[in-house]
Amino acid sequence: MGICASSKRVQQEEDSDENVVYVMDEQGGGGGPDGDGHGRKVASLFSQKGKKGPNQDAVILCQGFGMEDGVFCGVFDGHGRCGQYISKLVRDYLPFMILSHRNALLLGSSEDDDDAAVFSDASPVASSAASSTDGSGRSSPAPAAQLLEEWREACANAFQAMDKELKLQANVDCNFSGTTAVCAIKQGKDLIVANLGDSRAVLATMSDTGYLKAVQLTTDQKPNVPQEAERIKRCNGRVFALKDEPSVLRVWLPDEDCPGLAMARSLGDYRLKRHGVVSEPEVTHRRVAPGDLFIILATDGVWDVLSNEEVVSIVCATPRKQHASKAVAEAAAQRWRTRYPASRVDDCSAVCLFLRDQHDWASSVAAAKAKAAAARPPHAR
Repeated sequence: MGICASSKRVQQEEDSDENVVYVMDEQGGGGGPDGDGHGRKVASLFSQKGKKGPNQDAVILCQGFGMEDGVFCGVFDGHGRCGQYISKLVRDYLPFMILSHRNALLLGSSEDDDDAAVFSDASPVASSAASSTDGSGRSSPAPAAQLLEEWREACANAFQAMDKELKLQANVDCNFSGTTAVCAIKQGKDLIVANLGDSRAVLATMSDTGYLKAVQLTTDQKPNVPQEAERIKRCNGRVFALKDEPSVLRVWLPDEDCPGLAMARSLGDYRLKRHGVVSEPEVTHRRVAPGDLFIILATDGVWDVLSNEEVVSIVCATPRKQHASKAVAEAAAQRWRTRYPASRVDDCSAVCLFLRDQHDWASSVAAAKAKAAAARPPHAR
């Protein structure tokens, strides 16, 4: 089905026919199919099969990731003959590989400093978050630069290990098949985003003047990005577009017109790994601001036909937030049919991670507008 949602103290409902999952905090009640409960909605996940064959997308949500209120969510877009198997393998293994490497870094650091630290091998999702201790013995967040570097190293090591693990799968041919991966990790007020390939993460936030903004958190790692193309060419890979799709640059082997990969980084795709296609993710950090509302992770089936602003507006206009990701995927599928009637609709999948309760959104807008009004000169009010 392409969706996996795991949680420790949450309520979850799943509609297997529509491939939709939403998760709510338990303290607010069940919510039910009508969304009448008052619990804070944590996330909405949806994966919709296109018209190209099996659904090669996969999405995941993990609650209690790294700390009690930690969250991991990810979107994976497989490609090639074995793409649907690879995306699901990565979905199932990568989150815990990241956490395992993160824990190993923290454990090694604490041993170097002769600090006491305990990590449970039996329950990796319950491990400690990055923190330092002040003079009073209270835990305080690690500095942003240190936090980013720790997560960057953990993600890089985990993605590399995942890439090697795929090669060991006897029944999955990864020579010309692979997957993208875009992941968001929330640890308290810290957001870490790791991206590999051409799926995308977008943040919805309120400006100081009360306007909704879409902030792209990742770069689409495609061969049309100069730095990506230069790396591939240095490794004797070729980058060019086919005549019937001149706007789509692809990666080709030095002496063969195959496979024509439309991204510059991926997990799998081993025949291209010696020719510049890498499995190293780009990792960024953001401190959650008061105006930040939600993050959307989605596959290129969504972003190829909808703008960042359109996706954010669709989520905000969806009255039942558990259906936010479904609304995004369905809007993308409809746009495919109208914009490219002669093409087959791509798989469309999305995860919407809510950073604030939707009931707070109206107050956020009001507060932003009041702040903007107060900042204007008296004659301009």
